[in-house]
Amino acid sequence: MREASEQTDEDNKRDAERLTILGELHGEVMVFQPMALKEIGRGGAQIETQFPLQLNSLHELRLTLGDHSIIVKGRIVYCGISDVDQELVTYRTGIEFVEPAERVSDVISGFIDSIKSRRRPA
Repeated sequence: MREASEQTDEDNKRDAERLTILGELHGEVMVFQPMALKEIGRGGAQIETQFPLQLNSLHELRLTLGDHSIIVKGRIVYCGISDVDQELVTYRTGIEFVEPAERVSDVISGFIDSIKSRRRPA
């Protein structure tokens, strides 16, 4: 296998030119990680994860609510340790939904209404 610096022009068949960064340029990668949804409301949710989330950071959450799957942007408003079990730490995090699309808001509201109606005594 050749080093990246040994690539020839034939190996480099990109549509757009790339520049080599001299020095360091930092970024972040976003990956979907599992979480447990503990509470949900029209304006936000509470989740549990095995990792902390930084206050005021923005994240996209993929939620499956009944028959619907949505992605909603949320801002972290609280994050703290909720349980420590040997080597496993669990974090409970409060999330405020940020400008959800109308369709997303409708799915969340429909899910909440569905849960409420099933919990009402007959």
